[in-house]
Amino acid sequence: MIMRSWLALGLALCVSVPLAHAAPPDWVAYKQPVIAFTHATIVDGTGAAPRHDQTLVIDKGRIAALGPAASTRVPAGTTVIDARGKTLLPGFVMMHEHLFYTTRLSPRYYITPMPYSFPPLYLAGGETTIRTTGSMTPYVDLNVRDDINAGKRVGPDIDVTGPYLNGKDGFTEDLARLSGPADATRTVDYWAEQGVTSFKAYQQITHAELQAAVDAAHAHHDKITGHLCSVTFREAADLGIDNLEHGFFVATDFVKDKQPDQCPKGGDASIAALDLDSPEVTSLVKLLVARHVALTSTLGVFETLVPGTPELQPDALALLNPALRELYTTTWKRVQAMPAARAKMLREEFAKATRLEKQFVAAGGLLMGGSDPTGYGGVIPGFSSKRELELLVQADKFTFPQAVRILSLNAARFEGRDQDIGSLAVGKRADLVVIDGNPMRDVTAVEHMPLVFKDGVGYDTAAIFKSMRGQIGMN
Repeated sequence: MIMRSWLALGLALCVSVPLAHAAPPDWVAYKQPVIAFTHATIVDGTGAAPRHDQTLVIDKGRIAALGPAASTRVPAGTTVIDARGKTLLPGFVMMHEHLFYTTRLSPRYYITPMPYSFPPLYLAGGETTIRTTGSMTPYVDLNVRDDINAGKRVGPDIDVTGPYLNGKDGFTEDLARLSGPADATRTVDYWAEQGVTSFKAYQQITHAELQAAVDAAHAHHDKITGHLCSVTFREAADLGIDNLEHGFFVATDFVKDKQPDQCPKGGDASIAALDLDSPEVTSLVKLLVARHVALTSTLGVFETLVPGTPELQPDALALLNPALRELYTTTWKRVQAMPAARAKMLREEFAKATRLEKQFVAAGGLLMGGSDPTGYGGVIPGFSSKRELELLVQADKFTFPQAVRILSLNAARFEGRDQDIGSLAVGKRADLVVIDGNPMRDVTAVEHMPLVFKDGVGYDTAAIFKSMRGQIGMN
């Protein structure tokens, strides 16, 4: 699904005009050392019920106080934000993001790095920490991460995932093709030395290569996830993988006559036909939970493949350059005209896969979320995180506080950072999202997100979106 030309990469980087590294003045709405939100509704990221009429005080980038407005003291000289009618959430910790975007579908599938537009757009969508789950240009990701950490540019914290670990039968020459287990070990060792902090196995990897990659990643105290096909979820769990991508959408465990180390046909249909109460389903869920294998939900990208999906809203489309806008619109129309039998199967697959995510959580599994801005371009940073949150409520049927936890504290715990980020609590970093409205009553209220705070600095999301119009596809 993810390809590119090194020549196109060079041209894209040469003709792009980098934005200023420091945040433009109009992006920053609040930078005072002490800020208080008063009379807010708090959804703290733990899954607990909302708390109303609360005061939250930020002091030098940390949450200094959080409690009932009537009894929580606001220090003299504090900048006060009246948060009546507003809901505060923790900053999202999103686990399947990329710093590239689909720029052509045919005759070859191209992607282009987006090191300047994507980081601020992710932040404007409430994402204060991300994992780049698979990289085509790892040095781009590493340099962007380091620039953000040094305050040279604006964006979320980044857990950089290394290049895709794919087998010898990769579908494009742009992906590395492992020659065997020793090559998998060498690749992980090299990129761990370069500063990569996680790894991702990809579709055509073999059992032996995956085992070598898992062992090497763990030797570096890094975690490894996978978008798998040739290896089933059950097999990957037995090999010690930490995480599996895309929920159950890409599981090949239920394909009849699947051959070892080969990607079978009919994966979509096998999920659509599942009996969710069958022993094969319940035993797989039980195994994943027992082996502490987390799942990452990426409902937004799969939704774009199902006829009936609404077209991107105008504000999201405005971020694309004209050529990509036309590419997206043309492809979206083609999806809507899909043959009825195929459309019916994809709707059934989507319904079953979402119910499986709920089943997994009910069994004690750790579910996280990501947006994966790939496919044919219908997943737009700045908007994709909101859509993932909406779909966790609308399709998976989680409560809003449960969905927020999936996109915050669950991922922070997986990352080993839950003492610092992932929920709103005294002492934690002041990463928070401001919503105008009540998303417990109507989850689409999350579309109204005027402010996002990272490290206690409040960013004006409308200003970021305005400056990024037409930029996706350019840089």
